[in-house]
Amino acid sequence: MTFQMIFVLLGLAGMVTALILDKMRPGIVLLSVVALFMVAGILTPNEVVAGFSNKGMITVALLFLVSEGIRQSGAIAAFIRKLLPQGKTSVSKAQLRMLPAISFISAFLNNTPVVVIFAPIIKNWAKKVNLPYTKFLIPLSYATILGGMCTLIGTSTNLVVHGMILESTGSEAATLYPEAFKGLSMFELTKVGIPVTIIGIIYMLIASKRLLPNERKDIVEEEAEENEEKPQHTVEVVLASRFPGLNKRLRNFDFKRHYGAEVKEIRHSGMSITKDINNTVLHEGDTLVLITDDSFIPTWKDSSVFSVIANGKDIEETRSPKWKKWLALGLLLMMIIGATIGELPLIKETFPNANFDMFFFVLIVSVVMAWFKLFPAKKYTKYISWDVLITIACAFAISKAMENSGFAGLVAEFIINSAGALGPWGTLAVLFIITMLFTELLTNNAAAALAFPLALEISSQMNVNPMPFFIVICIAASASFSTPIGYQTNLIVQGFGNYKFTDFVKFGFPLNILTFIVTVTLVPLFWDF
Repeated sequence: MTFQMIFVLLGLAGMVTALILDKMRPGIVLLSVVALFMVAGILTPNEVVAGFSNKGMITVALLFLVSEGIRQSGAIAAFIRKLLPQGKTSVSKAQLRMLPAISFISAFLNNTPVVVIFAPIIKNWAKKVNLPYTKFLIPLSYATILGGMCTLIGTSTNLVVHGMILESTGSEAATLYPEAFKGLSMFELTKVGIPVTIIGIIYMLIASKRLLPNERKDIVEEEAEENEEKPQHTVEVVLASRFPGLNKRLRNFDFKRHYGAEVKEIRHSGMSITKDINNTVLHEGDTLVLITDDSFIPTWKDSSVFSVIANGKDIEETRSPKWKKWLALGLLLMMIIGATIGELPLIKETFPNANFDMFFFVLIVSVVMAWFKLFPAKKYTKYISWDVLITIACAFAISKAMENSGFAGLVAEFIINSAGALGPWGTLAVLFIITMLFTELLTNNAAAALAFPLALEISSQMNVNPMPFFIVICIAASASFSTPIGYQTNLIVQGFGNYKFTDFVKFGFPLNILTFIVTVTLVPLFWDF
Protein backbone atom coordinates (compact mmCIF):
# COMPACT_ATOMS: atom_id res chain seq x y z
CA MET A 1 0.00 0.00 0.00
CA THR A 2 1.21 3.50 -0.84
CA PHE A 3 1.34 6.43 1.57
CA GLN A 4 -1.81 7.92 0.01
CA MET A 5 -3.75 4.64 0.39
CA ILE A 6 -2.74 4.38 4.06
CA PHE A 7 -3.62 8.04 4.67
CA VAL A 8 -7.06 7.62 3.08
CA LEU A 9 -7.66 4.42 5.06
CA LEU A 10 -6.79 6.16 8.34
CA GLY A 11 -8.87 9.19 7.39
CA LEU A 12 -11.92 7.07 6.60
CA ALA A 13 -11.46 5.04 9.80
CA GLY A 14 -11.37 8.28 11.79
CA MET A 15 -14.45 9.54 9.96
CA VAL A 16 -16.41 6.35 10.69
CA THR A 17 -15.40 6.47 14.36
CA ALA A 18 -16.41 10.13 14.70
CA LEU A 19 -19.76 9.53 13.02
CA ILE A 20 -20.53 6.56 15.27
CA LEU A 21 -19.55 8.49 18.43
CA ASP A 22 -21.83 11.34 17.28
CA LYS A 23 -19.70 14.05 18.90
CA MET A 24 -20.12 16.42 15.94
CA ARG A 25 -22.58 16.86 13.08
CA PRO A 26 -21.88 14.62 10.04
CA GLY A 27 -21.21 17.64 7.83
CA ILE A 28 -18.31 18.96 9.92
CA VAL A 29 -16.90 15.43 10.32
CA LEU A 30 -16.76 14.91 6.54
CA LEU A 31 -15.48 18.44 5.97
CA SER A 32 -12.63 17.78 8.42
CA VAL A 33 -11.63 14.62 6.56
CA VAL A 34 -11.77 16.46 3.22
CA ALA A 35 -9.49 19.17 4.63
CA LEU A 36 -6.98 16.52 5.73
CA PHE A 37 -6.99 14.94 2.27
CA MET A 38 -6.38 18.35 0.71
CA VAL A 39 -3.44 19.04 3.07
CA ALA A 40 -1.96 15.65 2.19
CA GLY A 41 -2.17 16.48 -1.52
CA ILE A 42 -4.70 13.73 -2.28
CA LEU A 43 -7.32 16.31 -3.29
CA THR A 44 -6.84 19.59 -5.10
CA PRO A 45 -8.79 22.68 -3.96
CA ASN A 46 -10.89 22.43 -7.12
CA GLU A 47 -11.80 18.82 -6.28
CA VAL A 48 -12.70 19.89 -2.73
CA VAL A 49 -15.22 22.52 -3.85
CA ALA A 50 -16.57 20.59 -6.88
CA GLY A 51 -19.32 18.98 -4.80
CA PHE A 52 -20.67 22.35 -3.69
CA SER A 53 -21.54 23.24 -7.28
CA ASN A 54 -22.92 19.81 -8.17
CA LYS A 55 -26.40 19.93 -9.66
CA GLY A 56 -27.56 17.00 -7.53
CA MET A 57 -26.59 18.76 -4.30
CA ILE A 58 -28.36 21.97 -5.32
CA THR A 59 -31.44 19.96 -6.35
CA VAL A 60 -31.58 18.49 -2.83
CA ALA A 61 -31.47 22.03 -1.37
CA LEU A 62 -34.36 23.15 -3.57
CA LEU A 63 -36.38 20.03 -2.74
CA PHE A 64 -36.24 21.04 0.94
CA LEU A 65 -38.09 24.22 -0.05
CA VAL A 66 -40.62 22.34 -2.18
CA SER A 67 -41.33 19.94 0.72
CA GLU A 68 -41.75 22.90 3.07
CA GLY A 69 -44.19 24.56 0.66
CA ILE A 70 -46.27 21.37 0.54
CA ARG A 71 -46.11 21.07 4.34
CA GLN A 72 -47.17 24.63 5.06
CA SER A 73 -50.02 24.42 2.57
CA GLY A 74 -51.57 21.79 4.86
CA ALA A 75 -52.27 19.45 1.93
CA ILE A 76 -50.62 16.28 3.24
CA ALA A 77 -51.75 16.83 6.85
CA ALA A 78 -55.36 17.01 5.64
CA PHE A 79 -54.77 13.89 3.53
CA ILE A 80 -53.49 11.74 6.40
CA ARG A 81 -56.37 12.80 8.67
CA LYS A 82 -58.89 11.64 6.06
CA LEU A 83 -56.93 8.45 5.49
CA LEU A 84 -56.95 7.30 9.12
CA PRO A 85 -59.98 5.15 10.00
CA GLN A 86 -62.14 6.81 12.65
CA GLY A 87 -64.24 3.85 13.72
CA LYS A 88 -63.28 0.55 15.28
CA THR A 89 -60.34 -1.00 13.46
CA SER A 90 -57.30 -3.23 13.90
CA VAL A 91 -53.57 -2.62 13.55
CA SER A 92 -53.38 -4.55 10.27
CA LYS A 93 -56.42 -2.85 8.71
CA ALA A 94 -55.18 0.59 9.66
CA GLN A 95 -51.69 -0.14 8.36
CA LEU A 96 -53.14 -1.43 5.10
CA ARG A 97 -54.76 1.96 4.55
CA MET A 98 -51.80 4.01 5.75
CA LEU A 99 -48.55 2.42 4.62
CA PRO A 100 -49.04 2.27 0.81
CA ALA A 101 -50.25 5.89 0.79
CA ILE A 102 -47.32 7.04 2.94
CA SER A 103 -44.84 5.25 0.66
CA PHE A 104 -46.43 6.89 -2.38
CA ILE A 105 -46.16 10.37 -0.84
CA SER A 106 -42.53 9.86 0.24
CA ALA A 107 -41.60 8.82 -3.30
CA PHE A 108 -42.00 12.48 -4.27
CA LEU A 109 -41.37 14.40 -1.03
CA ASN A 110 -38.47 14.50 1.39
CA ASN A 111 -38.93 11.73 3.97
CA THR A 112 -38.24 13.83 7.05
CA PRO A 113 -41.13 16.35 6.75
CA VAL A 114 -43.50 13.48 5.96
CA VAL A 115 -42.60 11.79 9.26
CA VAL A 116 -42.57 15.12 11.14
CA ILE A 117 -46.14 15.85 9.98
CA PHE A 118 -47.57 12.33 10.28
CA ALA A 119 -45.99 11.13 13.56
CA PRO A 120 -47.96 13.31 16.03
CA ILE A 121 -51.18 12.91 14.04
CA ILE A 122 -50.85 9.11 13.99
CA LYS A 123 -49.86 8.91 17.65
CA ASN A 124 -52.86 10.95 18.75
CA TRP A 125 -55.19 9.00 16.45
CA ALA A 126 -53.94 5.66 17.81
CA LYS A 127 -54.71 6.76 21.37
CA LYS A 128 -58.23 7.79 20.33
CA VAL A 129 -59.03 4.41 18.75
CA ASN A 130 -57.33 2.48 21.58
CA LEU A 131 -54.51 1.02 19.49
CA PRO A 132 -50.85 1.06 20.61
CA TYR A 133 -49.10 3.83 18.69
CA THR A 134 -45.87 1.82 18.90
CA LYS A 135 -47.35 -0.45 16.21
CA PHE A 136 -47.42 2.48 13.76
CA LEU A 137 -44.46 4.84 14.24
CA ILE A 138 -41.59 2.56 13.17
CA PRO A 139 -43.70 1.33 10.20
CA LEU A 140 -44.30 5.02 9.37
CA SER A 141 -40.55 5.63 9.17
CA TYR A 142 -39.90 2.44 7.21
CA ALA A 143 -42.72 3.20 4.75
CA THR A 144 -41.15 6.57 3.95
CA ILE A 145 -37.75 4.93 3.45
CA LEU A 146 -39.25 2.31 1.12
CA GLY A 147 -41.14 4.95 -0.85
CA GLY A 148 -37.97 6.99 -1.20
CA MET A 149 -36.34 4.08 -3.04
CA CYS A 150 -38.83 4.32 -5.88
CA THR A 151 -37.92 7.60 -7.60
CA LEU A 152 -34.94 9.86 -8.26
CA ILE A 153 -36.26 12.53 -5.86
CA GLY A 154 -37.53 10.13 -3.19
CA THR A 155 -34.41 10.60 -1.07
CA SER A 156 -31.26 12.69 -1.22
CA THR A 157 -29.23 9.47 -1.53
CA ASN A 158 -30.56 8.83 -5.03
CA LEU A 159 -29.68 12.37 -6.11
CA VAL A 160 -26.19 11.98 -4.62
CA VAL A 161 -25.57 8.82 -6.65
CA HIS A 162 -27.07 10.50 -9.71
CA GLY A 163 -24.68 13.44 -9.25
CA MET A 164 -21.68 11.12 -8.83
CA ILE A 165 -22.60 9.28 -12.01
CA LEU A 166 -22.65 12.54 -13.98
CA GLU A 167 -19.34 13.59 -12.42
CA SER A 168 -17.72 10.32 -13.60
CA THR A 169 -18.27 10.78 -17.33
CA GLY A 170 -14.52 11.03 -17.84
CA SER A 171 -13.80 7.61 -16.34
CA GLU A 172 -12.65 4.57 -18.31
CA ALA A 173 -15.97 2.79 -17.69
CA ALA A 174 -17.82 5.73 -19.25
CA THR A 175 -16.12 5.15 -22.60
CA LEU A 176 -17.26 1.52 -22.63
CA TYR A 177 -20.77 2.04 -21.25
CA PRO A 178 -21.78 5.64 -22.06
CA GLU A 179 -25.49 4.91 -21.49
CA ALA A 180 -24.80 4.16 -17.81
CA PHE A 181 -23.32 7.62 -17.28
CA LYS A 182 -26.30 9.64 -18.45
CA GLY A 183 -27.55 9.51 -14.86
CA LEU A 184 -30.73 8.15 -13.33
CA SER A 185 -34.08 9.02 -14.88
CA MET A 186 -37.03 10.02 -12.72
CA PHE A 187 -38.43 6.46 -12.53
CA GLU A 188 -35.25 4.45 -13.19
CA LEU A 189 -35.33 3.03 -9.66
CA THR A 190 -39.05 2.22 -9.82
CA LYS A 191 -38.37 -1.17 -11.42
CA VAL A 192 -36.80 -2.48 -8.25
CA GLY A 193 -38.14 0.11 -5.77
CA ILE A 194 -41.80 -0.87 -6.13
CA PRO A 195 -41.23 -4.64 -5.62
CA VAL A 196 -39.07 -3.90 -2.56
CA THR A 197 -41.76 -1.56 -1.20
CA ILE A 198 -44.57 -4.09 -1.76
CA ILE A 199 -42.62 -6.88 -0.05
CA GLY A 200 -41.68 -4.50 2.78
CA ILE A 201 -45.29 -3.43 3.39
CA ILE A 202 -46.50 -7.04 3.36
CA TYR A 203 -43.80 -7.91 5.90
CA MET A 204 -44.83 -5.03 8.19
CA LEU A 205 -48.50 -6.00 7.98
CA ILE A 206 -47.60 -9.52 9.11
CA ALA A 207 -44.86 -8.79 11.65
CA SER A 208 -46.02 -5.61 13.42
CA LYS A 209 -48.28 -7.34 15.94
CA ARG A 210 -45.62 -9.80 17.04
CA LEU A 211 -42.34 -7.92 16.75
CA LEU A 212 -43.24 -4.36 17.70
CA PRO A 213 -43.73 -3.57 21.41
CA ASN A 214 -46.85 -2.33 23.12
CA GLU A 215 -46.86 1.19 24.55
CA ARG A 216 -44.49 1.80 27.42
CA LYS A 217 -46.37 4.18 29.68
CA ASP A 218 -44.12 6.56 31.59
CA ILE A 219 -44.46 8.30 34.94
CA VAL A 220 -44.64 11.77 33.44
CA GLU A 221 -47.71 10.90 31.36
CA GLU A 222 -49.40 9.28 34.33
CA GLU A 223 -48.79 12.36 36.47
CA ALA A 224 -50.16 14.57 33.71
CA GLU A 225 -53.35 12.50 33.45
CA GLU A 226 -53.89 12.89 37.18
CA ASN A 227 -53.56 16.68 36.90
CA GLU A 228 -55.52 17.40 33.74
CA GLU A 229 -57.47 20.17 35.44
CA LYS A 230 -54.31 22.28 35.82
CA PRO A 231 -53.52 24.86 33.11
CA GLN A 232 -50.13 23.25 32.45
CA HIS A 233 -49.79 19.95 30.60
CA THR A 234 -47.22 17.73 28.91
CA VAL A 235 -45.75 18.45 25.51
CA GLU A 236 -43.31 16.20 23.64
CA VAL A 237 -40.60 17.68 21.43
CA VAL A 238 -37.91 16.00 19.32
CA LEU A 239 -34.64 17.93 19.18
CA ALA A 240 -33.51 18.91 15.68
CA SER A 241 -30.00 19.60 14.42
CA ARG A 242 -30.43 23.36 15.00
CA PHE A 243 -31.30 23.06 18.69
CA PRO A 244 -28.73 25.34 20.41
CA GLY A 245 -28.24 23.05 23.42
CA LEU A 246 -27.01 19.96 21.56
CA ASN A 247 -24.12 18.11 23.26
CA LYS A 248 -24.60 20.21 26.41
CA ARG A 249 -25.79 19.02 29.80
CA LEU A 250 -29.31 20.18 30.63
CA ARG A 251 -28.02 22.07 33.69
CA ASN A 252 -25.70 24.07 31.41
CA PHE A 253 -28.55 25.03 29.08
CA ASP A 254 -31.37 27.00 30.71
CA PHE A 255 -34.26 25.35 28.87
CA LYS A 256 -36.94 27.08 30.93
CA ARG A 257 -35.50 30.56 30.24
CA HIS A 258 -35.23 29.84 26.49
CA TYR A 259 -38.59 28.14 25.94
CA GLY A 260 -40.71 28.70 29.04
CA ALA A 261 -41.06 24.98 29.77
CA GLU A 262 -39.72 22.54 32.35
CA VAL A 263 -38.07 19.30 31.21
CA LYS A 264 -39.51 16.33 33.12
CA GLU A 265 -38.18 13.43 31.06
CA ILE A 266 -35.54 12.77 28.37
CA ARG A 267 -35.81 9.77 26.06
CA HIS A 268 -32.54 8.79 24.44
CA SER A 269 -31.63 5.53 22.66
CA GLY A 270 -34.61 3.74 24.15
CA MET A 271 -33.85 4.92 27.70
CA SER A 272 -36.28 7.01 29.71
CA ILE A 273 -34.39 9.40 31.99
CA THR A 274 -36.29 11.09 34.84
CA LYS A 275 -33.67 11.02 37.62
CA ASP A 276 -30.54 13.19 37.70
CA ILE A 277 -31.99 14.76 34.56
CA ASN A 278 -29.89 17.93 34.81
CA ASN A 279 -26.67 15.99 34.21
CA THR A 280 -27.99 14.43 31.00
CA VAL A 281 -26.31 15.47 27.74
CA LEU A 282 -28.77 16.50 25.00
CA HIS A 283 -28.45 14.94 21.53
CA GLU A 284 -30.21 15.36 18.21
CA GLY A 285 -33.23 13.07 18.07
CA ASP A 286 -33.77 13.06 21.84
CA THR A 287 -37.41 13.40 22.87
CA LEU A 288 -38.05 15.78 25.76
CA VAL A 289 -41.27 15.59 27.76
CA LEU A 290 -42.05 19.10 28.96
CA ILE A 291 -44.46 20.66 31.41
CA THR A 292 -45.72 23.89 29.89
CA ASP A 293 -48.82 25.91 29.05
CA ASP A 294 -50.96 26.29 25.94
CA SER A 295 -48.72 28.99 24.47
CA PHE A 296 -45.80 26.65 23.80
CA ILE A 297 -47.05 24.93 20.64
CA PRO A 298 -48.29 28.09 18.83
CA THR A 299 -44.98 29.79 19.66
CA TRP A 300 -42.57 27.00 18.67
CA LYS A 301 -44.43 24.70 16.24
CA ASP A 302 -42.67 26.20 13.18
CA SER A 303 -39.29 26.56 14.86
CA SER A 304 -36.36 24.72 13.29
CA VAL A 305 -34.95 23.76 16.71
CA PHE A 306 -37.60 21.04 17.17
CA SER A 307 -38.45 18.34 14.61
CA VAL A 308 -41.75 17.28 16.15
CA ILE A 309 -44.00 18.95 18.68
CA ALA A 310 -47.05 17.16 20.09
CA ASN A 311 -49.22 17.39 23.19
CA GLY A 312 -51.60 14.48 22.77
CA LYS A 313 -54.18 16.70 21.08
CA ASP A 314 -54.87 17.41 17.45
CA ILE A 315 -52.36 20.00 16.34
CA GLU A 316 -54.28 22.75 14.65
CA GLU A 317 -54.24 22.28 10.91
CA THR A 318 -52.44 24.95 8.93
CA ARG A 319 -54.98 27.69 8.20
CA SER A 320 -54.17 28.09 4.54
CA PRO A 321 -56.78 28.88 1.92
CA LYS A 322 -57.81 25.98 -0.26
CA TRP A 323 -56.23 27.54 -3.33
CA LYS A 324 -52.81 27.23 -1.69
CA LYS A 325 -53.30 23.49 -1.14
CA TRP A 326 -54.35 22.98 -4.75
CA LEU A 327 -51.52 25.21 -6.01
CA ALA A 328 -48.96 23.27 -3.96
CA LEU A 329 -50.22 19.93 -5.27
CA GLY A 330 -50.42 21.29 -8.83
CA LEU A 331 -46.84 22.54 -8.70
CA LEU A 332 -45.65 19.20 -7.32
CA LEU A 333 -47.46 17.37 -10.12
CA MET A 334 -46.00 19.74 -12.71
CA MET A 335 -42.50 19.10 -11.35
CA ILE A 336 -42.89 15.32 -11.53
CA ILE A 337 -44.54 15.20 -14.95
CA GLY A 338 -42.23 17.86 -16.40
CA ALA A 339 -39.06 16.10 -15.28
CA THR A 340 -40.39 12.77 -16.61
CA ILE A 341 -41.40 14.15 -20.03
CA GLY A 342 -38.16 16.12 -20.25
CA GLU A 343 -36.21 12.87 -20.36
CA LEU A 344 -38.01 11.61 -23.48
CA PRO A 345 -35.87 11.41 -26.66
CA LEU A 346 -38.48 13.40 -28.62
CA ILE A 347 -38.23 16.36 -26.23
CA LYS A 348 -34.43 16.24 -26.27
CA GLU A 349 -34.40 16.22 -30.08
CA THR A 350 -36.92 19.05 -30.30
CA PHE A 351 -35.06 21.23 -27.78
CA PRO A 352 -31.39 20.24 -28.17
CA ASN A 353 -30.08 23.33 -26.36
CA ALA A 354 -32.39 22.95 -23.34
CA ASN A 355 -32.14 20.52 -20.46
CA PHE A 356 -35.59 19.88 -18.98
CA ASP A 357 -34.33 17.77 -16.07
CA MET A 358 -35.32 17.59 -12.41
CA PHE A 359 -33.13 20.57 -11.51
CA PHE A 360 -34.89 22.71 -14.14
CA PHE A 361 -38.37 22.03 -12.77
CA VAL A 362 -37.56 21.97 -9.05
CA LEU A 363 -35.93 25.40 -9.41
CA ILE A 364 -39.05 26.82 -11.09
CA VAL A 365 -41.40 25.25 -8.53
CA SER A 366 -39.42 26.45 -5.50
CA VAL A 367 -39.31 30.03 -6.84
CA VAL A 368 -43.06 30.02 -7.64
CA MET A 369 -43.79 28.68 -4.14
CA ALA A 370 -41.77 31.51 -2.62
CA TRP A 371 -43.55 34.21 -4.65
CA PHE A 372 -46.99 32.78 -3.83
CA LYS A 373 -45.97 32.60 -0.14
CA LEU A 374 -46.44 28.85 0.20
CA PHE A 375 -43.48 29.20 2.55
CA PRO A 376 -42.18 32.49 4.05
CA ALA A 377 -39.66 33.76 1.50
CA LYS A 378 -37.82 35.84 4.13
CA LYS A 379 -37.13 32.70 6.18
CA TYR A 380 -36.33 30.30 3.34
CA THR A 381 -32.83 29.47 4.67
CA LYS A 382 -34.24 27.93 7.88
CA TYR A 383 -36.03 25.21 5.89
CA ILE A 384 -32.85 23.93 4.26
CA SER A 385 -30.81 21.33 6.13
CA TRP A 386 -27.35 22.80 5.59
CA ASP A 387 -25.63 19.93 7.35
CA VAL A 388 -27.12 17.50 4.84
CA LEU A 389 -25.90 19.68 1.96
CA ILE A 390 -22.37 19.97 3.39
CA THR A 391 -22.35 16.20 3.94
CA ILE A 392 -23.37 15.64 0.30
CA ALA A 393 -20.81 18.11 -1.07
CA CYS A 394 -18.02 16.55 1.01
CA ALA A 395 -19.17 13.09 -0.05
CA PHE A 396 -18.19 13.91 -3.63
CA ALA A 397 -14.71 14.94 -2.47
CA ILE A 398 -14.22 11.83 -0.31
CA SER A 399 -15.28 9.64 -3.22
CA LYS A 400 -12.71 11.41 -5.40
CA ALA A 401 -10.00 10.92 -2.77
CA MET A 402 -10.67 7.19 -2.71
CA GLU A 403 -10.23 7.11 -6.49
CA ASN A 404 -7.15 9.37 -6.60
CA SER A 405 -5.28 7.41 -3.92
CA GLY A 406 -6.00 4.02 -5.47
CA PHE A 407 -7.71 2.90 -2.26
CA ALA A 408 -11.00 2.28 -4.04
CA GLY A 409 -9.26 0.01 -6.55
CA LEU A 410 -7.63 -1.97 -3.74
CA VAL A 411 -10.94 -2.53 -1.93
CA ALA A 412 -12.70 -3.34 -5.22
CA GLU A 413 -10.11 -6.03 -5.92
CA PHE A 414 -10.75 -7.50 -2.46
CA ILE A 415 -14.51 -7.55 -3.10
CA ILE A 416 -14.05 -9.25 -6.47
CA ASN A 417 -11.81 -11.90 -4.89
CA SER A 418 -14.32 -12.39 -2.06
CA ALA A 419 -17.12 -13.05 -4.54
CA GLY A 420 -14.95 -15.64 -6.26
CA ALA A 421 -16.71 -17.85 -8.79
CA LEU A 422 -20.01 -16.02 -8.27
CA GLY A 423 -18.76 -13.31 -10.64
CA PRO A 424 -20.65 -10.00 -11.12
CA TRP A 425 -23.72 -11.29 -9.29
CA GLY A 426 -21.64 -12.16 -6.25
CA THR A 427 -19.83 -8.81 -6.23
CA LEU A 428 -23.22 -7.11 -6.48
CA ALA A 429 -24.34 -8.95 -3.34
CA VAL A 430 -21.12 -8.12 -1.46
CA LEU A 431 -21.38 -4.44 -2.45
CA PHE A 432 -25.00 -4.36 -1.20
CA ILE A 433 -23.99 -5.78 2.19
CA ILE A 434 -21.05 -3.37 2.57
CA THR A 435 -23.18 -0.35 1.64
CA MET A 436 -25.98 -1.45 3.96
CA LEU A 437 -23.55 -1.80 6.87
CA PHE A 438 -22.21 1.69 6.14
CA THR A 439 -25.70 3.21 6.20
CA GLU A 440 -26.68 1.46 9.44
CA LEU A 441 -23.60 2.80 11.23
CA LEU A 442 -23.10 6.15 9.50
CA THR A 443 -25.61 8.06 7.36
CA ASN A 444 -27.19 7.25 4.01
CA ASN A 445 -25.25 9.92 2.11
CA ALA A 446 -21.92 8.99 3.68
CA ALA A 447 -22.62 5.36 2.77
CA ALA A 448 -23.25 6.31 -0.85
CA ALA A 449 -20.02 8.35 -0.91
CA LEU A 450 -17.96 5.40 0.31
CA ALA A 451 -19.66 2.83 -1.91
CA PHE A 452 -19.74 4.71 -5.23
CA PRO A 453 -16.00 4.60 -6.04
CA LEU A 454 -16.03 0.90 -5.14
CA ALA A 455 -18.83 0.31 -7.65
CA LEU A 456 -16.92 2.23 -10.31
CA GLU A 457 -13.71 0.26 -9.71
CA ILE A 458 -15.47 -3.10 -9.53
CA SER A 459 -17.19 -2.57 -12.89
CA SER A 460 -13.93 -1.34 -14.46
CA GLN A 461 -11.86 -4.26 -13.18
CA MET A 462 -14.51 -6.80 -14.22
CA ASN A 463 -15.23 -4.95 -17.49
CA VAL A 464 -18.98 -5.01 -16.90
CA ASN A 465 -21.81 -2.47 -17.01
CA PRO A 466 -21.64 -0.29 -13.85
CA MET A 467 -25.37 0.56 -13.83
CA PRO A 468 -26.43 -2.52 -11.77
CA PHE A 469 -23.91 -1.49 -9.11
CA PHE A 470 -25.14 2.11 -9.09
CA ILE A 471 -28.73 0.91 -8.57
CA VAL A 472 -27.67 -1.38 -5.74
CA ILE A 473 -25.95 1.53 -3.96
CA CYS A 474 -29.16 3.60 -4.12
CA ILE A 475 -31.25 0.82 -2.57
CA ALA A 476 -28.69 -0.39 -0.02
CA ALA A 477 -27.78 3.12 1.17
CA SER A 478 -31.45 3.73 1.97
CA ALA A 479 -32.02 0.35 3.61
CA SER A 480 -31.52 1.57 7.16
CA PHE A 481 -33.93 -0.61 9.11
CA SER A 482 -31.87 -2.32 11.84
CA THR A 483 -30.68 0.75 13.76
CA PRO A 484 -32.19 4.16 14.55
CA ILE A 485 -28.95 6.06 13.85
CA GLY A 486 -28.58 5.53 10.10
CA TYR A 487 -31.66 7.45 9.00
CA GLN A 488 -33.09 10.66 10.46
CA THR A 489 -36.70 9.45 10.35
CA ASN A 490 -35.78 6.46 12.52
CA LEU A 491 -34.15 8.81 15.02
CA ILE A 492 -37.29 10.97 15.13
CA VAL A 493 -39.71 8.11 15.86
CA GLN A 494 -37.37 6.38 18.33
CA GLY A 495 -37.86 8.85 21.17
CA PHE A 496 -41.34 9.91 20.09
CA GLY A 497 -42.51 6.31 20.26
CA ASN A 498 -40.33 5.46 23.28
CA TYR A 499 -38.66 2.61 21.37
CA LYS A 500 -35.55 0.75 22.47
CA PHE A 501 -32.59 0.17 20.17
CA THR A 502 -33.45 -3.54 20.15
CA ASP A 503 -36.93 -2.81 18.76
CA PHE A 504 -35.31 -1.62 15.53
CA VAL A 505 -33.01 -4.63 15.38
CA LYS A 506 -35.80 -7.14 16.00
CA PHE A 507 -38.27 -5.59 13.57
CA GLY A 508 -35.87 -4.12 11.01
CA PHE A 509 -33.29 -6.86 10.45
CA PRO A 510 -35.71 -9.23 8.64
CA LEU A 511 -36.65 -6.27 6.41
CA ASN A 512 -32.95 -5.75 5.64
CA ILE A 513 -32.72 -9.39 4.54
CA LEU A 514 -35.87 -9.16 2.39
CA THR A 515 -34.61 -5.96 0.74
CA PHE A 516 -31.27 -7.63 0.03
CA ILE A 517 -32.86 -10.72 -1.54
CA VAL A 518 -35.33 -8.80 -3.72
CA THR A 519 -32.75 -6.25 -4.89
CA VAL A 520 -29.93 -8.65 -5.72
CA THR A 521 -32.41 -10.90 -7.54
CA LEU A 522 -34.12 -8.21 -9.62
CA VAL A 523 -31.33 -5.75 -10.47
CA PRO A 524 -29.46 -8.06 -12.90
CA LEU A 525 -32.77 -8.87 -14.61
CA PHE A 526 -33.47 -5.21 -15.41
CA TRP A 527 -29.89 -3.98 -15.92
CA ASP A 528 -27.60 -6.40 -17.74
CA PHE A 529 -23.97 -6.76 -16.76
